[in-house]
Amino acid sequence: MIIATIYIYIIIICEEKMTRQERLVEAETMRGLYVRAEQAVLQGQSYTIGGQSLTRANLAEIRKGRDEWDNVIASLTGGGRVIRRIVPIDD
Repeated sequence: MIIATIYIYIIIICEEKMTRQERLVEAETMRGLYVRAEQAVLQGQSYTIGGQSLTRANLAEIRKGRDEWDNVIASLTGGGRVIRRIVPIDD
């Protein structure tokens, strides 16, 4: 998600001005927003009328953003990268 990526870059650029704790609080706040967005989508922000489907938000993009913030939090707390899913690729 473009917004999450931009936000991560902002955190990296401002890294010297923010303490680790401030960055962690900010990352946890953003992750919470993504979790709430995911819950909203799962509770029915898509529907079908007359055979046409409408989705107000992209669940895959929301989950990708949440995963990015999980990784930021993990790096700030010394937990390393968080891997949510592994997709095998045939060569």
